[in-house]
Amino acid sequence: MNIGLIGNRGHLEYVFDGLNRRPLVKLAAIASGSDEVEAAGLLAYCQMEGHEPQLFSDYRQLLDDAGIDLVCIAGPFELHTPMCLEAFARGMHVFCEKPVSITLAELADLKAGFQASGRVQLSAMMGLRYDPAFYTAWELVRNGAIGEVRLLNAQKSYKLGWRPAYYRQRQTYGGTIPWVGSHAIDWIYWFSQAPFETVRASQSRLANRGNDSLEVSALCQFKLAGEIQASVSIDYLRPETAPTHGDDRLRVAGTAGVVEVRQGKVLLIQEAGAGEQEIQPRCERQVFSDFIDQVEGRQAALLSADDVFTVTEACLLAQLSADEEREMVFQVNTPGPTSLLTGRNRRARPGEKPSGSGG
Repeated sequence: MNIGLIGNRGHLEYVFDGLNRRPLVKLAAIASGSDEVEAAGLLAYCQMEGHEPQLFSDYRQLLDDAGIDLVCIAGPFELHTPMCLEAFARGMHVFCEKPVSITLAELADLKAGFQASGRVQLSAMMGLRYDPAFYTAWELVRNGAIGEVRLLNAQKSYKLGWRPAYYRQRQTYGGTIPWVGSHAIDWIYWFSQAPFETVRASQSRLANRGNDSLEVSALCQFKLAGEIQASVSIDYLRPETAPTHGDDRLRVAGTAGVVEVRQGKVLLIQEAGAGEQEIQPRCERQVFSDFIDQVEGRQAALLSADDVFTVTEACLLAQLSADEEREMVFQVNTPGPTSLLTGRNRRARPGEKPSGSGG
């Protein structure tokens, strides 16, 4: 299998870590994807990882001429959807940085292009499903360790540090809820396996250290089917003196116990147990290698295209709720996770640019 790579933003380590597990899979071609990203820098990155791909100056030429089976997309956030659509039109599988779309209108176009392509497969770089602690906690929940899931609380906290210019405008960033919050919102959906029903979110740009429209804090409250409740806390307020860049946490409360992920540890307490247990984290699967297995027909990956669409919709609707300061409602018109997103009492149509959103 020949792999193409477009762009140099986000979680490219997922691609290279996966390739290290797949010696027969070749990184055949790369393109910068944007004038902002120097092609020479991307080539040097690949060479440092032990690959010698062909370099293209235009990503469309790569798609046309490089003999690619699967393309990894990590270009500018606002180009994720157009790049995916170009690949779908050529019958290529896609592994894309999240969010795959930064507006609801883009997401509708992406779904249509994916469905029209027929045979291609899609996944996203939401690799925290494969983090050993979160994977182990998910297995406990899936196997009934805490009974029926009733309540979930998720946290994503990062250091702000220095951010490139594209983080500072909604048009090129997409918003902190879809970028940072997507992992936590994915945990909510993955652990509960329940459709989203409503969301109310808020956000703030105050204290963003001169980063224009970058939101540095946000809260989302979701209601899911079966009266499951979930909250997501998102911030760039982690002190620079903290020992790690991020502080990821999850608490899942069920009818027979509670499981928590904190500081890489998995803690379980059960109604029938003898107190809190620390469970050894483990996960032998890897997000990109897993997707290759799926494309080649060996096993289903942990993250499906439907999951990608559902979580992206939830992120964008939460962002819209925060922009418009109102509760938003998911209205499911077809079976499965695909939904029509509308606002409670709002007159605008789904996918319409929110008033005052800056993008």
